[in-house]
Parts: sequence; C-alpha cells; structure tokens
Amino acid sequence: MSVQEYLEKHLLPRKIEEAVNAAVRAKAADPVLFISTHMRRAAPAVITRVCARQILDSRGAPAVEVDLHTNKAVHRASAAGPGAPEGAAVDATRDVEKRRLLAKAVADSVRLINGKVSEALVGMDPQQQAQIDQAIMDLDKAHHRTEVGANAMLAVSIAACKAGAAEKEVPLYKHIADLVGKSATTLPVPAITVINGGTHAGNNLPIQEIMILPIGAKNFEEAMQMGSETYHHLKDIIWEKYGSDSCNIGDDGGFAPNISSITEGLDLVIAAIDRAGYNGRIKLAIDAAATDFCVGKKYDLEFKSAKKSGQNFKTGDDMIEIYSQLCSEYPLVSIEQPFDKDDWEHSKKFTTLELCQVPIVLFIFYLLSGAHAIMHLQVVGDDLLMSDPERIKRAVNEYTCDALTLKASQVGTVTEAIEAVKQAKDAHWGVMVSHRSGDTDDSFIADLAVGAAAGQIKAGAPCRGECLTKYNQLLRIEEEFGSEGVYAGENWRTTAS
Repeated sequence: MSVQEYLEKHLLPRKIEEAVNAAVRAKAADPVLFISTHMRRAAPAVITRVCARQILDSRGAPAVEVDLHTNKAVHRASAAGPGAPEGAAVDATRDVEKRRLLAKAVADSVRLINGKVSEALVGMDPQQQAQIDQAIMDLDKAHHRTEVGANAMLAVSIAACKAGAAEKEVPLYKHIADLVGKSATTLPVPAITVINGGTHAGNNLPIQEIMILPIGAKNFEEAMQMGSETYHHLKDIIWEKYGSDSCNIGDDGGFAPNISSITEGLDLVIAAIDRAGYNGRIKLAIDAAATDFCVGKKYDLEFKSAKKSGQNFKTGDDMIEIYSQLCSEYPLVSIEQPFDKDDWEHSKKFTTLELCQVPIVLFIFYLLSGAHAIMHLQVVGDDLLMSDPERIKRAVNEYTCDALTLKASQVGTVTEAIEAVKQAKDAHWGVMVSHRSGDTDDSFIADLAVGAAAGQIKAGAPCRGECLTKYNQLLRIEEEFGSEGVYAGENWRTTAS
C-alpha cells in the first residue's frame, strides 16, 4: 500500500485539516498540543487489554484489582471479597489452592481475568456497559458467579464503567445516571456507623451496627460535619464511662465498647447527639444482621458470650416485640436485616405491623399511587434479598420489607446493580447503596449512589480510609454540583421512587 493509499484509506488529510482548523478557531496557545489532543479524541476508544492483580482489602484479606486498558488510557477499579460467611459463594472465587492467605487468595480469579475475560472484552467500546457486562456474564456458564466470581466480575465492570465515562468526558456519576435514565443532582443521606457489634466487633453487642442519619442537614457537607462531630462526642462519652480501652473500633470503624444490650448502645448515641447539639436533626438506624445470631428458627442475643450463649433464645415474635419497643423509645427510622435471611414469615409480619401504624389517609394515598407499603420505619433487606432479582420480586409481592441494601458485589456487574435499583424503585422502596465490611479504597459506590438517585448510602464510620474515600468523593461531587446539587435530607426515602 502506497503512502497516498494509506492516507486516503484512513481519511487522514481531512481529519488533520479539521484538527488544524479547530486549533485556529480556538486560538490555541500550543497548536501542536491542541491538534494532538483533538486527534486523540477523534479516535473511538476500544478496550485493548484487561489486567488483574491480587491486592489486600481493609481486613488484610485478598481482593481483586483490575486495570482496564483502552487505546487512550488505563482505568483502575477494585472489589472486595465476601463480607459475610453466607455471601462467600456469591461474592468471590477463592483459590483451589487452599494454603495461601488463610484459604482466601483470589489468584484463580486474577488468572481468569487476565485470560478469558480480557480476550472476551478486547475491541469492545467501553461506553457499551450492558454489552460488556453481558460478555463477562456469558463466561460464567452456571450463572452462579462461581466460575468468574462476583468480586472479579465487578472489578472489571466498574473499570469499564470508568472508561465509558472518560470516553464521554463526563463525571462517573453522570455516566451512571445516563445508564439508569435519570438526572444526577441528588446527594444521598449517609447512614454513618458509630457503634459496631455482632461479628464485626469483639464486644457482647449482638447487632452489627448502630448508625446515625443526619436527615436534618442542609447539604451533604453539613451532614458529614454533623456525623463527624457526633462520632467524636461519642468517643468522649465512651471514654468517660468505660475507659480508654473501650474506644477501639470494629470492622466498619464504629466504636466497640464492651456493651451487651442494644438499648445501652442507643443511649450512648443519643447522648452524643445531644452533646453535639443535633437533637431532632439526626435519626437512628440499626443493622441487626440477625442471620449471624439465628440458630434454627430462634435468635440467640447472647451468642457472643460463652457463658450465656444458648440460655435465652428469642423467637421471631419476641424479636418483633423487641424491635417495636425500640421504635417506640428511640428515633429509629431504619432497621436492616431484622431476621434471618430465610425468615420470610417474621420479616413479613414485622413489615406489615409497621404498615398498620401509618395513618389511614396516607396509607390510601400510597395504595392509589401504586406503592405496596409506606412506613414510619424502613425495613431493609440485606441477606434476605442478596440483591437478587428473584428474591426482590418475592419480597415485593409478599410485603416482606420495603427497602433494598444494594451491594454491587452480590450481583456482579454494574448493569445488574442498576437493574436491582430499578426493581426496587418500581416497588416504591428505599435504596441504600452499601459498602462491604472489609472493603477496598475504590469510591465507585459514591458515584453509584448519586447516579442512581438512591437517596441513601452506607459506607461505614467517619474513620478508616476505605470508608472516607466514599464520603470524600461525595463531598467532591457536591462541590461540582454547586447550586444545582440537592441533598436528599427529609426525602431520603422518596428520592428512590
């Protein structure tokens, strides 16, 4: 092929002329740099290679990190492994070789990404998120996330999403909003962990987390200020009451004082809110993670005490009574996973009980608007739903909860996470985009919460790098929004509808 034929085949004379004219119109100070940048943009981005490696998450356990190469740039993403024992089969593919890193190594997933996954994605347009995710899912023939691993799938999918946003030259949250079909101007209310218990801390508190929701803040920046100040006042109160050695933190960055009852923990948080001067502006939430203390069909609130465990089991009805009492005494607006992951009966009973407490006029309004339920208290499904479409569908039909904990690593790809959000919104549910306990420093879920207009985000305490990277990204997004930004605030539930 002659030089002239080569130039004509690739339309280079016309493209170069367009670049030169653009530089002249822009009166570029450095025309050579301008022309090279213009030419680079003129070429469509394609995926050229996907490279994975094993890194460590916030617990020191293996996680998957991916570099997705295009002909223009490299885009990095990471995803943690399983956060809870019941999620292990769904979240991560661990090595067949069981001797490395306490049998938690992910080198098999790394090899799979560097081989089959990379080969499947080479040449694809990073803007075509659904097609990329489908190509990844097609490699998992059993569709159980056991061959590729949801953590590996998600890392590749997020990296592709970042590449798609870069090619469109828009922020990541805007690209996600385009995929969802929504505008992106709403900042979520943070569900900030302040006390840890359950399997995430060494104290005797049975539930996993006590959280605060700064619903009364005027913007996200103030919400984080309120949350941080309350967190530090809580530390002082714990120090004064239990001593300095009680100020250690749990897996999510919440304090882990040696308390044994839920009310004791809630009282500490109420005292901290009062000392910070935010009475009425901050609400409470708990993540019971009841699957962890369910034995058969009963619940062992003393499961962490060797001397008391097994001596005082609670039935599902007992737990309903306990939660109802807490709601009558404290400003609780959300309870996550109040029962075992397979206890559909009591989840439904509790959700229905809360529904019955809504004024009849409001109840009729929501029925006429197509909603299944509206409650003073949000009942959030985590293990119950596992972000699985079929389990969400069942929960919607049976009124088993009215909010979704969205953990992208449970579904595996950005496309599937978006579909789960849409499914929850169609049911007029709340959506709480959530991190994993034992997370990486990837801030993707912050952009996901904004792009999907979730209204809620759960990213741990205002402490620990893997938590703060999400909150700090939201602060940057709010700054970018300027006057157009809207903090969900009192509309933290309805934002998702």
